[in-house]
Amino acid sequence: MAGTSGKGTFQPDSDVHISYEDQQRINVFARLNAKLEDLKDEVKVKENDLKILEDACDEIALFDDDEEIPYLVGEVFIYQNLEKTQKCLEEAKEKNEKEIAALHKKSDDIRDQMDELKGHLYGKFGSHINLEADD
Repeated sequence: MAGTSGKGTFQPDSDVHISYEDQQRINVFARLNAKLEDLKDEVKVKENDLKILEDACDEIALFDDDEEIPYLVGEVFIYQNLEKTQKCLEEAKEKNEKEIAALHKKSDDIRDQMDELKGHLYGKFGSHINLEADD
């Protein structure tokens, strides 16, 4: 039907009253959505860092045991043996994996809050509100 509106379209002349509390919920939802997007970006960066660490581990496995390897600490390189470098890389990988897991946990918590808000807002406004991502 051409005259009906789909989900997510707003009809300005409809009799939808938005209370102060509802506006606050919408605002909270928007802030949570922005935070979730920031967390997604942060996870991508951490996953890329993890891939680089894994590649470094693979590369140094080919080195001789007595070879000195430059390892970046802060803003300077230190030279250390293969075993020490492998240990440092493994520790960095573990730290990175824990950070990624923590970010996923935060994201899940935010999604739970957003789902609760969606339920309330869709229950009240139905098709007059769109809370879905434009992915």
